[in-house]
Amino acid sequence: MKRTRLFAPLIGTLLAGCLQAKPLAGDVKMNAFIDGLMNRMTLEEKIGQLNLLSVGFTATGPQLNQDVESQIKHGLAGGVFNVYRPAAVRKLQSLAVHQTRLGIPLLFGFDVIHGYKTIFPVPLALSCTWSPAAIERSARVAADEATADGVNWTFSSMVDLCRDPRWGRIVEGAGEDPYLGARIASAMVRGYQGEDLSRSNALLACVKHFALYGAVEAGRDYNTVDMSRHRMYQYYLPPYRAAVEAGAGSVMTSFNDINGLPATGDHWLVTDVLRKQWGFQGFVVSDYEAISEMTAWGMGDLSKDAELALRAGVDMDMVSEAYLKCLPELVSRGEIPVSLVNQACRRILEAKYKLGLFSDPYRGCTEERARAEILTPQNRRVARELAEQSCVLLKNDGPLLPLKKSGIIALVGPLAEDQSNLLGSWRAGGDWRLAVSVAAGISNVAGATVSVLHAQGANLIDDPALRATLRAFGEYLPVDRRSPQETLKQAVAVAKRADVVVAVLGESAGMSGEAASRSRLGLPQGQENLLRALVKTGKPVVLVLMNGRPLTLTWEAAHCGAILETWFGGTEAGNAIADVLFGDYNPSGKLTATFPRDVGQIPIYYNHQNTGRPYRNDPGFKYVSRYLDVSNDPLYPFGYGLSYTTFAFGGVQLSRTNLTADETLLASVGVTNTGQRAGSETVQLYLSQPEAGMARGVEDLRGFQKVYLQPGETKTVTFRITPDDLKFYNENLQYDWEPGEFIIRIGDNSSQVKSASVRWQKRI
Repeated sequence: MKRTRLFAPLIGTLLAGCLQAKPLAGDVKMNAFIDGLMNRMTLEEKIGQLNLLSVGFTATGPQLNQDVESQIKHGLAGGVFNVYRPAAVRKLQSLAVHQTRLGIPLLFGFDVIHGYKTIFPVPLALSCTWSPAAIERSARVAADEATADGVNWTFSSMVDLCRDPRWGRIVEGAGEDPYLGARIASAMVRGYQGEDLSRSNALLACVKHFALYGAVEAGRDYNTVDMSRHRMYQYYLPPYRAAVEAGAGSVMTSFNDINGLPATGDHWLVTDVLRKQWGFQGFVVSDYEAISEMTAWGMGDLSKDAELALRAGVDMDMVSEAYLKCLPELVSRGEIPVSLVNQACRRILEAKYKLGLFSDPYRGCTEERARAEILTPQNRRVARELAEQSCVLLKNDGPLLPLKKSGIIALVGPLAEDQSNLLGSWRAGGDWRLAVSVAAGISNVAGATVSVLHAQGANLIDDPALRATLRAFGEYLPVDRRSPQETLKQAVAVAKRADVVVAVLGESAGMSGEAASRSRLGLPQGQENLLRALVKTGKPVVLVLMNGRPLTLTWEAAHCGAILETWFGGTEAGNAIADVLFGDYNPSGKLTATFPRDVGQIPIYYNHQNTGRPYRNDPGFKYVSRYLDVSNDPLYPFGYGLSYTTFAFGGVQLSRTNLTADETLLASVGVTNTGQRAGSETVQLYLSQPEAGMARGVEDLRGFQKVYLQPGETKTVTFRITPDDLKFYNENLQYDWEPGEFIIRIGDNSSQVKSASVRWQKRI
């Protein structure tokens, strides 16, 4: 993606897609077909296309019921949510095609978030690869599998920028940076949809949650958002726009309100920004019951909710049936023009046409194809590779890692032999029984040359209230029948017999994700007690983390010899973690969300603005912006991640130090592998402008390149910088750049950079 498109001006600009341009030949054919179809549709049938049904599902598949089948037969559904597998899909599609008056096929939507049956690392983990190409590959595999099983629409990618790790849904996104988030959003859309939506393995993408959902107050899900337009445009909106520009076929509104108006009823957001300013041509769907939930926001009754949503530009109602129940009467009373119903219906029919559903309603969905394309050895290899690349080495004193494939290892912790939690949240059709545990992975990778002693040491969660809450949501949380003291005692005894302790600790899958906000971000108390006891034995301790958000790890960082962040790694997590632990893979992941020292620092993010009284590391000076009880600095900054080798950066070399107008600057740095192992380093480019017409962030990511170096090898990494990279939104929301001094910063994370200064002037 060109940066000029990614950060192009938003205000007052109508993109080409919105202009009355001559339609393409394909569009003419599609328009003629849909015109003819809609001329034959009744108002009830049109409104039926705006209704998305949902069915229940279990590990064995979707649970169909007569009401769903009846609504489909009567033309009261445009799509169905949570139905998959060829037999179920073909049954319902046959009802729509053969037992309705007009035979309009259904959309089949499903939450394919980080894999379908082959589960990849959670999206936050995938972002830590800093590899849009690898992430696109994961989406392509997911699309191949999902479409083979009958799904043609995914509610992904989730592109909400998040600066508050208390919010559980940070696990579903790409972290805190708009530039990286935009690159990943584009990659996901390309991976899902491919180049031709009519191909049988193309999966219609749905960008969510529009908009600003990652900025909910207090990190509490479904909460309110209060944000200036400038912050929206500068930081929060670019990933959504990037996904739209990549061709995403649908967009989902968010649960939150924005400055007092629910996003699902916000005409400015859905019509003015998304459609008029960005030229979005697909259809918009609400989130689950988000239309009817506007009543609780204080917008009125269900009828008013339906009117607000349709006028805002929401085309499809997910589950609440507000459109189905209220639009006929609203139209008959003249309170809603039928043209709005026609417009919404047309957009949904266009999506079905582009997917090729009118030509082949089943799109090659067969049991034979499903058996051939789902959970293949090749797909599992891709999952293993991505899980390896997602791991972030946070600490490695000694170095303690990689481990030797000999001696005695104490493998301790409630997640060491666990399979279920490895898949993380939104595991789609994944089967946890097929996941590789860390214990199994160590056995697979190290073999019989390593003696492994096992001990659980603690429950995942001891807090009875939290455990009851998670179990109520369907989470499986086994509890050791022994007392915590007995369990801990056994683990300590095992640790004392070993050469090294590998403690696999963290969250359960249900502790992050939707409706999983947390006010405390440390390890659960029982696990913390276990870790302290293990450290007290004097044995070297490797902490392997599984979690869906940044945690507060101040004590752990001070006392554990090594810390490996593995997130929730998916189907092949155990094999990938073992590959990293034993050095078969040299870790290269980099953080995409800042790790705070304490919850009180939140929100904490790298590209913050400065203040008039910045802290300058002088603890004796009082009147500056600082905490009394903790450093301003994070524990682990954005972009941070270690390797089993070391890298040295030379100084930043600039092709010029004075430029004019549209000239291009080349900024280069030499990177040398100064260690004993081959490895990859992600070279990161940040820009800052010390003086501008309004306060700027201290630095902003504007590029990155991953280089692979042999021991002793040096490569020169060069970035091309143009005035497009200097642009920002000014106080009038004009997207432009201002002349002056710019600092070019290049390094291996946002806090460790080499810098050089350049002056850039506009042509007079």
